[in-house]
Amino acid sequence: MNIVFLEANTLGDDVDLKMFEKLGTVKTYPLSDPEKNARRCMDADVVVLNKIPVNASLLDGNDRTKLVCITATGTNIVDFPYVNGRGIAIANVKGYSTESVVQHTFALAFFLWERMHYYDTFVKSGDYARSDVFSHFTEKFHELAGHTWGIIGLGTIGKRVAEIAKCFGCRVIYYSTSGKHDEPGFERVDLDTMMREADIISVHAPLNDATKDLVGARELSLMKKSAIILNLGRGGIIDEAALADAIEAGTIAGAGTDVLTKEPIAADNPLMRIKDSGKLVITPHIAWASVEARIRCAEEVYLNIEAWMKGEERNICK
Repeated sequence: MNIVFLEANTLGDDVDLKMFEKLGTVKTYPLSDPEKNARRCMDADVVVLNKIPVNASLLDGNDRTKLVCITATGTNIVDFPYVNGRGIAIANVKGYSTESVVQHTFALAFFLWERMHYYDTFVKSGDYARSDVFSHFTEKFHELAGHTWGIIGLGTIGKRVAEIAKCFGCRVIYYSTSGKHDEPGFERVDLDTMMREADIISVHAPLNDATKDLVGARELSLMKKSAIILNLGRGGIIDEAALADAIEAGTIAGAGTDVLTKEPIAADNPLMRIKDSGKLVITPHIAWASVEARIRCAEEVYLNIEAWMKGEERNICK
């Protein structure tokens, strides 16, 4: 059996793919090449990819490929009517990055909430060395205890964030993007109530018709001026132009995002205007990418292929 990785670099060059040689012959391509991807699949029984659209452009004329493994949870890249009609199975990975994304959520939150950029700059600029006081109180920060943490999308990741925020003494509220999710132990509110009452808001929802541009200028205007918002879901859920305007106008205290509408970030993205890391922190879609999570992702793909070879439907998506 031939296994072809079309975007091996999306797992990182520190993830060892040699285990796949137990299943068959392995060919790896570091990066996607739209002009060559279809040709590279021609001799593959199994194709492993991340962002490449799985559709006729990739697979027409290819009678060999019977399984496509996605090294991610989302399946929005798949043309399911096409692959189902062709009898091509699609397998994704689930749950591999939960702890990594949750950890990154709190890293962004604490960096902004405790004004870390300001205080680090204060010391490294030499101002602290010139001070006659052992501490410094110009930038104020508060304990999380007693404050409200709002969550948009209380799925597996959102619920884990909620549990940890509760441990810090936060009141936790959440908005169900489907309108159907009731979670015992946490308070469900409408979106406007969340925007008005939360001191920290974190987004952990997928991008779909219900969440696209969910948070725009109107919603941001409802937030407290002392509040921060974090996007760990998908770019496109928060209107980036409206977010930049809100930060510059001081409508909100700050924001952190690991996801963007276009990735890598477009040079003309309005968020690029904001250079103050005390008000905006952007990371390059790395929340999921701890070493442990990337290794788990590869291992999950291995198990998906192994199960498929045995005739089992492990993580097969319809």
